[in-house]
Amino acid sequence: MITTTNMEMIAALVGGLVLSRFSLKFIISFYQYFLRAGKNPTKFGKWAVITGATDGIGKAYAVALAKKGMNVLLISRTESKLKAVKDEIDAKGYSGVEVDFVVCDYSNFDTKAKETVSKSVENLDIGILINNVGVSYRYPRYFHEITDEEVTALIEMNVNSTTWMTRYIIGGMIERKRGAIVNISSGSAMYTMPLLAEYSAAKSFIEKFTLALNAEYAGKGIKVQCQIPFYVATKLAKMRRSFTVPSPDEYAKMGMKFIGQPEAVASPYWVHGIMSFFMDSLPTPVVEKVVMAMHMAIRKKGLKKDAAKKD
Repeated sequence: MITTTNMEMIAALVGGLVLSRFSLKFIISFYQYFLRAGKNPTKFGKWAVITGATDGIGKAYAVALAKKGMNVLLISRTESKLKAVKDEIDAKGYSGVEVDFVVCDYSNFDTKAKETVSKSVENLDIGILINNVGVSYRYPRYFHEITDEEVTALIEMNVNSTTWMTRYIIGGMIERKRGAIVNISSGSAMYTMPLLAEYSAAKSFIEKFTLALNAEYAGKGIKVQCQIPFYVATKLAKMRRSFTVPSPDEYAKMGMKFIGQPEAVASPYWVHGIMSFFMDSLPTPVVEKVVMAMHMAIRKKGLKKDAAKKD
């Protein structure tokens, strides 16, 4: 027979366990975000390869890695922008740092493009790969409302680019028994995202792909990590910097601390970590309704802009 005293003891025990779990998670997170030193990236190899390197997180990582003494290979689709980023890094005068670039449009990653990229990386001592290139919806929409071209681009730029770039580079890392791969996903991968269905699914692929690869290659000296930013003030996100929306440089500064660390999945910007903790605590139906309402409002504005352009 369960007495009132027993119920109180059970409640106290459960409450203590919950508090202990929360306290332990807080301590670990505080250490990861603020106390743990980042690894020296040059110990993974001489070169870092960054896709989507002319803007946003990709460009910020290119600059941050060059600052740490790594040579950087920039990959993106616009040659003029690639040259501008190369000139910008060169102008900073980082001693001994080489900067090179490859023009590649991942939305049309055909056989010729694949050959160009694979040849450009085959003889380099690549220590870090940042798979950053990606594309989202122009604004939230029902799946049937996006075009066939958008459906294709979402798969090509988010899924295929990461898959093939990893395949081209991981072989050399295996031979050298060292390396770190960072796959940039999105907070959209972690929750049900109505009106961003394909983008959310593509970024979920990045997370699962990373988890499996990290388990496969952990014993071979290679760390594979999925970084999950929420909103960052980039052209893709179309948002201004705020407390919850860091600049790309702010994100990369925190992200550098996580490269090569044990976590297979991480949200490097500490505010995003807090946001994730609270969203994980909410019932899934509540999150879905909130996201749906938010996306419907953004969709309405997007449709209005499209209509104005046609007029």
